[in-house]
Amino acid sequence: MSMKELKQERLKSILRILERSREPVSGSKLAKEFGVSRQIIVQDIAYLRSQGYSIIATPRGYVFGGGKTKVSKLVAVKHGPEDIKEELLCIVRNGGRVIDVIVEHPVYGEIRGIIDASTEEDVLKFVSLMEMAKTEPLLKLSGGVHLHTIEAPDEEIMKKILKELKEKGFLIEEG
Repeated sequence: MSMKELKQERLKSILRILERSREPVSGSKLAKEFGVSRQIIVQDIAYLRSQGYSIIATPRGYVFGGGKTKVSKLVAVKHGPEDIKEELLCIVRNGGRVIDVIVEHPVYGEIRGIIDASTEEDVLKFVSLMEMAKTEPLLKLSGGVHLHTIEAPDEEIMKKILKELKEKGFLIEEG
């Protein structure tokens, strides 16, 4: 592999690591991961920023603030509490991220809860936490009807997610 190809692979990998990380990722950790100096990582981050990626430097490391190709969509779905895990796994297994859940309440109006799940592990933790807390999911307030803000790296992955949600009978369609 040429030096240019190695750099391109490293840049893609840095983006993937930052996108998936829940915590800031230090430049030193990235340097160790790729066997380069921290200064090379600083240059890589500067290059990625120049290409339109939002990467924020914090005292604890780099945080991904969003990419130029991310697609975000608000989707309407309906199912019972027993299908929460399957619905969320459908989204993350296809490369998506579930930002939140929104329900409409007759007295309070819109109620929003943060989910922030992008991996199977995130989904399992979320479902487990709900079970351990012995709490009712928000969808119970609206007869199973709710909204999710979903992010995907690109339009193709978003279409794949929506297709599977539709096939499983979760997606509420127009008409």
